[in-house]
Amino acid sequence: MSEFNRPDRRKSGIFNRPMALIAIIVGIIAALSANHSRAATPFPDAATARFSVTVSGEGPDVILIPGLASSGAVWDNTVAHFKAHYRLHVLTLAGFAGEPAGANAEGDILAPSVEAIDAYIKASHLQKPVVVGHSLGGLMALMLAKAHPEDTSKLIIVDALPYVGVIFSPAATVDMVRPQAAALRDGMIAAPADTFRAQQTAGTARLVTSPADQAKLLDWSITSDRRVLAESFYEDLTIDLRPDLAAINTPTVLIYPVAAGEDATTTEASYQANYATKPNMTFHRIVNSRHFIMLDQPAAFQSALEAALK
Repeated sequence: MSEFNRPDRRKSGIFNRPMALIAIIVGIIAALSANHSRAATPFPDAATARFSVTVSGEGPDVILIPGLASSGAVWDNTVAHFKAHYRLHVLTLAGFAGEPAGANAEGDILAPSVEAIDAYIKASHLQKPVVVGHSLGGLMALMLAKAHPEDTSKLIIVDALPYVGVIFSPAATVDMVRPQAAALRDGMIAAPADTFRAQQTAGTARLVTSPADQAKLLDWSITSDRRVLAESFYEDLTIDLRPDLAAINTPTVLIYPVAAGEDATTTEASYQANYATKPNMTFHRIVNSRHFIMLDQPAAFQSALEAALK
């Protein structure tokens, strides 16, 4: 699968940044650790699971949604830091990072999974939890607030846009992007295993700095169900929430990275332009980080998250 040509990110801002927004084009997405020791419970059950969930800690409820192909293990350091003061519900979508595909084996994935999150909140009697979403998880958090504004008191979005299709062009629309998204989805599914691994290996450096973390990310990507990964990627590129932002009144904090050598002012302006119509919106910048901020800059990320949770 070929990549799209991209200008220098320092000149063009977010629309050409080599972060997960671009990395998803070649399906290079993953998470932190190959050893996620906490017991995960499928929801609603093993046969019909849309995600699994682990619960840690005591205190106000916080739901954490990882990104495309990522395991909930990406939040392990976050959980360790916050579990003394919050009850943390960490999700892994069915089919990602070695999880059984469950109900995600067929049909749409994102919208039904968002409905399952709503069902989980209600079944667990959670009282307006904060929802934290990274990348694709951030889009899902916005989808939840749109469909079920009663569910959550606040969104904390970690490096995600209301429409990721702007990686093609700032003027992109779903109709413009859909044919390319379909071709990329189909190519991802059809790619031989060695080709797919090579594509993932080639792009991990765009997501996280440490070579050790890059290797871990690759493992989660490779062990994801190929159909679930490809379909989720396609849906991510064909869901545009920009027209809905004005009606999503849930207070929202965006935590975004500025990588070394990037122009912080240009990057921030690009994020703000994409969220321009969203009320109750706050932006928090973390420098010297790639897309997986919680891995590249854990102390700064935890500090930003702590402030956002208050």
